Amino acid sequence: MGRRSRRLAVSRRRPVSPPGNLSAMHRHDLPTRRFGPPISKPSSRRVILACLVVAATLAVPGSLAQTASDGWEDVGPGVEYREYSLPGPVRAYVARMDRNNPDAIIDSSVASGMLTDGKETVSGMADRYDEAINAWGQTWGARNKVIVAINGSFHDLESGLPENGMIQGGWYVKRFEDLWGGSGFDWKYDRRAFVGGCIEHEPERQVVTFLRSGEQVGISGLNVPREGDSLIVYTPQYAPTTGTEDKGIEVLVEMSQPVSVVPLPHMVLGTIVQIREGKGSTPIPFDSIVLSARGDPKDALEENARVGDQIGISQEITHYDEDCRSRIEGDWTLSYASIEASWDFLKDDAIYRFNDVGATTRQPRTAICFNDDYVYFVVVDGRRAGVSIGMTIQQLADFCRGTLETTWGVNQDGGGSSTMVVNGEVKNQPSDGQERPVANGMLMIALEPKTLSERLFPGDVVLTLQPAEVRLGPGSDYAVVAQIPESEDVSIADDMAGVNGVLAKGSYWWKVTYGETIGWVQDEALGEPVSRGKSFESYMKRLEDLLSARR
Repeated sequence: MGRRSRRLAVSRRRPVSPPGNLSAMHRHDLPTRRFGPPISKPSSRRVILACLVVAATLAVPGSLAQTASDGWEDVGPGVEYREYSLPGPVRAYVARMDRNNPDAIIDSSVASGMLTDGKETVSGMADRYDEAINAWGQTWGARNKVIVAINGSFHDLESGLPENGMIQGGWYVKRFEDLWGGSGFDWKYDRRAFVGGCIEHEPERQVVTFLRSGEQVGISGLNVPREGDSLIVYTPQYAPTTGTEDKGIEVLVEMSQPVSVVPLPHMVLGTIVQIREGKGSTPIPFDSIVLSARGDPKDALEENARVGDQIGISQEITHYDEDCRSRIEGDWTLSYASIEASWDFLKDDAIYRFNDVGATTRQPRTAICFNDDYVYFVVVDGRRAGVSIGMTIQQLADFCRGTLETTWGVNQDGGGSSTMVVNGEVKNQPSDGQERPVANGMLMIALEPKTLSERLFPGDVVLTLQPAEVRLGPGSDYAVVAQIPESEDVSIADDMAGVNGVLAKGSYWWKVTYGETIGWVQDEALGEPVSRGKSFESYMKRLEDLLSARR
């Protein structure tokens, strides 16, 4: 479609995945509308709650009026959990995070840690990201304690690739579709939450800037296969390597922080550490990106890229109203976590109605809703006659606004995908009888402080005590790129991210060099230093000066 016709097109979304046979995409053959006509906004919340409960009881068989509850249970810093038994019968599982608790955050999760590696269960993703380091506060080193995990967006059932866009851990991982009608729930570094509308990536606003020359080169795509004359940016969530053929040019850039949505004239800065011409499949370390180019963009990189130079990455999301015509406020700058949503059923305290079959039938549901005080994860069991028959989207909206008192709410993938994990335990009863592998998810996380070992220093040479796996980042959640035999000398490398010796996944990790291999090795595989580098000598001198000053 042309640009104008695409803006006029009705947004298409996939309804909840049905039981039985499925197409490659979730109900790809059934058109749905993301936006519906809103119900009039209420003037008094207390009146609304009473009216909703009465109306649901009178008009809807198996109403959603609350009948019993054991109250909220503390399950982690700033996070509480509660189960609801509702008429129908319906079982709902709800976790909420205090938005004002600085020790609790929201993040998304990528199945298997990479877009190109299919699907994973929600409990598997919770375990993958638990005790892994994060970049909250725009600096690496704090650790995740995963308290709650739920399934995320719709996805291709064969490849596992998430539909639409995604932001994970401060990284813009997958672009939201331009002028497709909507985006999804978004959580930012400043703890603000919002629901994104129709968006667009204006090409001239997606650029790489070479600070030495001032030249700018347009970014053609993000974490997609490189084709033709293009410049693609690859982040660590794509795959262990770029997977490209041995043509063109690839520039490895170590970043100062995750490459999030930062619009011009601002940019996320990085330093070029390697330039590879005529070589593909460049490894992507945890704190780095790869600029991969062919054609005219390749020529621009050859002319402007030098090892040691700084570059800047600028990306911008232009926000439109649901008609994809009128620009509205919606600042995606420095977003930390976001995934696609399907139906935006609650917007600014107004419930929106939908007539699609996927919205009007009772199904297992997953939702994210929020108000000024809390972010809620909601999972509803369904397809279990006599136990829990699920909710319609209207009932889900009534529950989120009427019972949870939220003002915004979005529907995620449902059906057999709907799963909630709390502290490693699956709380609901997935309708498949077991967890369904999915493409991504959302997490409530308790922050654990950055912890560093001072046993080793850059420049130290140490002997491997056992065969050592070299990984792309500090933690067993990163891919192995090489093996170092036992009794080999390795050098501790400089680390721009400031996480040498960081505690992650139960071990301390060191950045090492071994011949041409650079990566991260567990502390347990490394012995005492054979020789000390200048960093250790500088540390000891500073320590002596400090002790002398205290005498």
